[in-house]
Amino acid sequence: MRKTNWLQQILTQISLLVIGLYVMVPIWGAIRLAFDGSLKSRPVEFRLFPKELSLKPFLSVLDRPYQSVDFVDLLKNSLIVSLGAALIALVLGASLAYAFARYRFPGRKPALFVLLFAAMLPPVAFMTPLYIVLSMVQLRTTLLGLTLVYVTFALPFCIWNMRAGFQSVAKELEEAAFLDGANSLQTFWFVSLPLSLPSITIAGLIAFLMGYSEFAMGWLFVSNAETVTLAMSIYAMVQSGNAQPWSILASMFIIMSIPIVIVFAVLQNTLLDRMLFVSQKK
Repeated sequence: MRKTNWLQQILTQISLLVIGLYVMVPIWGAIRLAFDGSLKSRPVEFRLFPKELSLKPFLSVLDRPYQSVDFVDLLKNSLIVSLGAALIALVLGASLAYAFARYRFPGRKPALFVLLFAAMLPPVAFMTPLYIVLSMVQLRTTLLGLTLVYVTFALPFCIWNMRAGFQSVAKELEEAAFLDGANSLQTFWFVSLPLSLPSITIAGLIAFLMGYSEFAMGWLFVSNAETVTLAMSIYAMVQSGNAQPWSILASMFIIMSIPIVIVFAVLQNTLLDRMLFVSQKK
């Protein structure tokens, strides 16, 4: 029995080591490329460390990485689009999710099925109707139009995720608030919403990541370089072949990852609470 336990432990450690290497090796490769000032195009040899340690790639990125557009403008566009999409998806999704979780009304189950079906559809399925609608209201080539596109992608998932969070709140707590004289809005704002905060945080994080990292579909709603996001600029640089050194691409990747790391660092306690809650429910 002890030998079996030791064997399982060894196999577990080896599996975790392989998974860790699978995750960390590409990240280390990007870091190594980002600090290598000797690259003129793509790397032609395998190296664990930069051949010429330099900050020039980062300085190039922070100057004008894409078609003479300032990095600050690209970052601003990305944050406006992603944070706006997350905020709108949370505001609209929270009210809808609470209604689906607490009320019974005609068409409730078909509406939930439609939302689930929309969440499973690939984003390209929304492109034609979004293109037509945003063109009609003259928002197709604006940052607001791009934000609404990402809201459309994120809203079904946000509703389903927050609905589960509201369902986990005991109805007795809301009934107690009603007995204390609170109305429906006060009960939602001061009881249900705080207790569902982990689920709401996850929904907002997913919506933010959708808007921040998406690049393929967004090109349909961009007409000039001033409305391009960071993710789109990286994609454009990759498509240009060897016109830019790979060190600049790697530097762009690292700098673009910083806001995501900051968001995860700020929300880690809330995310951990949600994971612990799910494990306890199981």
